[in-house]
Amino acid sequence: MKFQNLKNLTLTLFLTLTLSSFLLAQSKGHLVIIGGVHTTETSKRFIELAGKEQARIIIIPNAGSNPLRNSLLHKQEFEELGAKADYILFTKESADADSNLNKMKWANAVYFLGGDQSDLTKDMLGTKLLDLVYDIYYKGGVVGGSSAGAAVMSEVMITGNELLNKDSSSAFISIQKGNIETSKGFGFIKNAIIDQHFLKRKRHNRLITLMCENPNLLGIAIDEATAIVVNPDDTFEVIGDNQVVVYDPTESENIRTDEKGNFGITNMKMHLLINGNKFDMKSKRVIK
Repeated sequence: MKFQNLKNLTLTLFLTLTLSSFLLAQSKGHLVIIGGVHTTETSKRFIELAGKEQARIIIIPNAGSNPLRNSLLHKQEFEELGAKADYILFTKESADADSNLNKMKWANAVYFLGGDQSDLTKDMLGTKLLDLVYDIYYKGGVVGGSSAGAAVMSEVMITGNELLNKDSSSAFISIQKGNIETSKGFGFIKNAIIDQHFLKRKRHNRLITLMCENPNLLGIAIDEATAIVVNPDDTFEVIGDNQVVVYDPTESENIRTDEKGNFGITNMKMHLLINGNKFDMKSKRVIK
């Protein structure tokens, strides 16, 4: 009798956890992650996912050097496409002002502008403002961003800095242990590292380096004028003019270095995706 009760309790607990996981997955919203140089196509998809004329978008410009001008330009673009839009100008110290939090409570979508992703994380990590962005996403809203606004999406965030190579005229010329600086991102994507401007700026070396150092994660590299639209079930679709590269080191072997710290890796997969292709980040497979 006791065994049967324990069995029933175990089954109930399993079903409860399974249902909770399912509901959490279903309640998540969408991510629109743009590799830089956003286009009308990516803006339209962002607005469509946010409810078309019901879209209420907050623009966050902290990564850029001219936040007011860039906010006004994107506000105008979003409104011309039929959405309602506003922006927040703040520092780390003023992030949690009531006026900012009230604006965020109005929104059902958030869009991070480009620039330096480290400025975004510096101003927002640990704030109530960022908590409200998470709240929007986990209640079915839309979060997007371009360039720096793409880099912040992953939990392991590429800062853009090198630690060993100090020659800025020859950036990312090696695949070498300890060279690529990362820091904590916003963590909307936990099982992959996001890179951007990828093909145009020839950033393969830096992401391959991070795959050798983080073989439990995928590398998702998005080119300019291109985006991935991440669904609540952790699949994504490629939209745009160029390509997305997915590196998968999760079944690789024999990650090694030589005396100079140069990396070697065996059996790392690579997928080259184009407009309309779909990918499942859980099964790590292209969806045919």
